[in-house]
Amino acid sequence: MSESVIHVTDLARRFGATTALDSVTVSVPRGAVYGLVGPNGAGKTTLIKHVLGLLRAEAGSVRVFGLDPVADPVGVLSRTGYLSEENDLPGWMTVGELARYSRALYAGWDDTYAEELRQIFALDPAAKIKTLSKGQKARTGLLVALAHRPELLVLDEPSSGLDPIVRRDILAAVIRTIAHEGRTVLFSSHLLDEVEQVADHVTMIRAGRIVLSAPLEDIKRSYRTLDDAFLAHVGSAASSEAMA
Repeated sequence: MSESVIHVTDLARRFGATTALDSVTVSVPRGAVYGLVGPNGAGKTTLIKHVLGLLRAEAGSVRVFGLDPVADPVGVLSRTGYLSEENDLPGWMTVGELARYSRALYAGWDDTYAEELRQIFALDPAAKIKTLSKGQKARTGLLVALAHRPELLVLDEPSSGLDPIVRRDILAAVIRTIAHEGRTVLFSSHLLDEVEQVADHVTMIRAGRIVLSAPLEDIKRSYRTLDDAFLAHVGSAASSEAMA
């Protein structure tokens, strides 16, 4: 696990007078499940958007698979699966139509695996996406993110607002399976109990700065719980839904 799939060095980003990221350095090794936690507005999504090439670094550098995601978006995104809290899927399509459309976008699309995921997630291929529940939409988005067997899976608050069964599907079954195949997962979450269940490494971010980054086992040796570590380094309790 020495090879870094994501390597961010001294990354800085401002939006007007607001500093969103302040000299952030992150290295995510291949095969890791890397949890990113922090309060609302801490910079988690901004960091993820840089990793995906949706934002250009104002200072510092971002490399994914050794590539600049802004200069070579195809080289990065073709090997990356992504699911966000918004999960904006085309409501006019059916689940089956979305799968067929997505197949054309990814050379590595695996029809057999896509069908396996559809059955695991109990998705009706004839169902219009606009008629699906939030949990069903999350499962559909995850199917699209996984069916081309990406080397890197990026999940930005995927469990927000979902019921415990869907959260279990996403974070327990899928994430660990991907990691065990030698693939890499970067996910942000405000649910520290979920992070504690699945992450190998946890990075805490506050006001655009990394305040703690260590293997989960090391953090748990130093603090009674991940919540205690969060309280010590971020300065507030982590139980509120406002941490999205």
